[in-house]
Amino acid sequence: MTPDFAERDPALRPMLDRVLSAEDRERIEPVLADAGAVAAGELDALAAVADANPPVLRPYSPSGERIDEVDFHPAYRRMCELAFERFGLAAMSHRSGVHGWPTRAPHVAKYAISYLFVQAEFGLACPVSMTDSAARVLRLFDPERYAAEIDALSATDLDRLATGAMFMTERQGGTDIAQTATEATDRGDHWTLRGQKWFASNVTADVVLTLARVPGQGEGTRGLGMFLVPRLRPDGTRNSVRIDRLKEKLGARSMASGEVTLEDAYALPVGRLDRGFLQMAEMLNVSRLSNAMRSSALMRRAVRESVDHTRERAVFGKPLFDQPLMRATLLPMLLTAEASLALVLESAAQLDAADAGEESARELVRILTPMAKHLVCKEARAVTGESMEIRGGNGYIEDWVDPRLLRDAHLGSIWEGSSNVIALDVLRCMRRSGNHRLLADAYRARLKALGAAAAELAAPVAALDRYWAELLAAGDALLAAPEEEQQYAIGEYTDDLARAVMATVLLEQAEFESGDGAKADRGHRGLMVANAWLSLALGARPSALRPALARLPELADGGAVPLAEAQAALVVDSRV
Repeated sequence: MTPDFAERDPALRPMLDRVLSAEDRERIEPVLADAGAVAAGELDALAAVADANPPVLRPYSPSGERIDEVDFHPAYRRMCELAFERFGLAAMSHRSGVHGWPTRAPHVAKYAISYLFVQAEFGLACPVSMTDSAARVLRLFDPERYAAEIDALSATDLDRLATGAMFMTERQGGTDIAQTATEATDRGDHWTLRGQKWFASNVTADVVLTLARVPGQGEGTRGLGMFLVPRLRPDGTRNSVRIDRLKEKLGARSMASGEVTLEDAYALPVGRLDRGFLQMAEMLNVSRLSNAMRSSALMRRAVRESVDHTRERAVFGKPLFDQPLMRATLLPMLLTAEASLALVLESAAQLDAADAGEESARELVRILTPMAKHLVCKEARAVTGESMEIRGGNGYIEDWVDPRLLRDAHLGSIWEGSSNVIALDVLRCMRRSGNHRLLADAYRARLKALGAAAAELAAPVAALDRYWAELLAAGDALLAAPEEEQQYAIGEYTDDLARAVMATVLLEQAEFESGDGAKADRGHRGLMVANAWLSLALGARPSALRPALARLPELADGGAVPLAEAQAALVVDSRV
């Protein structure tokens, strides 16, 4: 088979055909081809080496001077060249000209290329994301003061590049940012910070954004200001940022995370000090979307590994792929991976619209991002675990990619807020602005337009519209319930909302693929995916989806599906 992650993906290019303009779609095509081939070849080999040879802390020079250097394997350095230079993943949203874009590239394009990259290397995606996010925060809240830093964070050659990080987690605080104890002291032309950060990823970052308590500013999160802590002081000397030790992580082993002590570290304020937490929330939000993208990528890799293995592995005289129980195992994995990609690209498209000034898109992004992180990251843990089991004993052996996919998948649900924290964030959106109503109204309106455009979508549109109505009523009832009941229910409700958005976007994709933009060799595959996913969301079991199970080869490879069979994939109210 073609060793190309883009070529082997049945969903990525068709989805980009729909969500990108014709000009942007043309620009991204050669980059997709390049990234797909590199990820499946050179990058995949480098990632295995870097994972087996994690970074090492070198706190002192031979003469005993404190230096706090981290030594990386050459494979990691080469992966940095690919990520930051060749593909410009941290520069695309901030610098014109990357990959031929006359302006800054859309978020959709950035996440699509990153999605291919992460299928081979997950760990480096964290420094890439934080570098991108740091440039965004500085550009939004203090662009004139930090023009040089923004330029360095968005550089496309390593000699000029400054990588970014956010140091937030403290031993006593963790999720509860209000407990941040790091103290800031005003020194006139700069500030100094004193405190400890318990989990600092990309620990050797050149530009660190962090929160610290500003004297006289109050308690809780209102007392926190945002500060930029450079690796080097203006005079070129090492800043007082001591790396106490590196974390020995379960996954993301190629990238250095550590415990850090700030010993009156040189720092500069970012934006308004009385809005530090709100400014950091912007960085968190885009990082959460990046987490969802990475989890979607891990699922795609896991599904492809499982499909390839089951086609090659014969048991009792028949390939595993052709055996009914295995198909019932593979189908929900494949549908989950595709629906997750659809949600990530939808969220990225809304982020593009929000950045262009659309207030409704800004409100949608506010709830879409935590929804995507909550569901997609949890599903990645299940899909990569299932993929490991499908490969059997070999799947548990480090010679294969499965253990690394599983280890990395567990990180998505933890970083930038664990799942419960994320669900409570969705609850805050609902309480403050009724974002569940905005969500339901927006996607029901899009459903209505679909129902008017394509007769073959009438049945799924009607079923999904009823589901949206139920979710809207359930959300209103949840907000009217006592506080304790709200918290009990918000995790499941968050996932239900996410699945409904996925189903809506997949139906839009089905209409696109069946219309003028359709590829003749795909037939109504998109409609079968949408109907099968909607059936699962409404409670059907995989064993009931017989038409989709029969067409698993076409779903896995992107082949054509007849209309009648695609329509038959909708199974409503079935538990058989």
